[in-house]
Amino acid sequence: MNQTEKFFLERLAAQNKSYRYKLPSRHEAGQFIQQLINFLFPISQDCLNDGKQRDLLKDYASLRERLDCMLIPLEKELQRDKEDVLDAVFASLPEIYDMLLLDAKSISDNDPAAVSVEEVIALYPGFMAISTYRIAHSFALCGIPLLPRMLTEFAHGQTGIDIHPNATIGHPFFIDHGTGVVIGETTHIGNNVKLYQGVTLGATHVSKSLASRKRHPTIEDNVVVYANATILGGETVIGHDSVIGGNAWIVKSVPAYSQVYHQSKVEVRQQAAQSS
Repeated sequence: MNQTEKFFLERLAAQNKSYRYKLPSRHEAGQFIQQLINFLFPISQDCLNDGKQRDLLKDYASLRERLDCMLIPLEKELQRDKEDVLDAVFASLPEIYDMLLLDAKSISDNDPAAVSVEEVIALYPGFMAISTYRIAHSFALCGIPLLPRMLTEFAHGQTGIDIHPNATIGHPFFIDHGTGVVIGETTHIGNNVKLYQGVTLGATHVSKSLASRKRHPTIEDNVVVYANATILGGETVIGHDSVIGGNAWIVKSVPAYSQVYHQSKVEVRQQAAQSS
């Protein structure tokens, strides 16, 4: 080993000691969230286990054990005892389950292409992203650092839908198609809201000094936001029962019962037929 290699390894060792957080692997986080969603909604069956009766107590204990292991690297950063955090996380599951049932039913009821709730649960990327968000949000409320973001980033990679775990989202919630949807950290979304693909609920400025402020919009109840609309700013409020059309750009509040549309001009000109 030459001096350059030795110096690099010493530098690397020093840097490794300086990190504030140690994290479970992304692979572990992805496996956990998939296992938990499958536990709540065992729609998809492994053909090797098809027909075998589920042992719910065993599956439940396995989930708790896996999360316990994932929290070990983060234990020093937890705001309370690890066992208390585990108790709080699993105590929130019944409420999360009820909300997700409403989410799935809303998608099934409002999407003409959906043939059943089972299809929504098993196949729809919007439902996977929402499921992961609701679980990750409960983790964030329990004071677990970084792991909630790992979960939602896993869903982001799987679905193309980016929901920050600290966002506040009511129920039912419906993301249709979903690819390219971005929901920022301080977004507030009410009940019965529907978003289409490419919608951005973001901030008007990207600055570290604004980290503690509300930077993202508020979407009130019964709002529909169509494809590729962009709504920005912490003081921007979309009033309840409003419809935001595709490609709209909004940085100011909109009153309730509004219809907002982006106007563009499309011209079709027919060429004169050429004589033969």
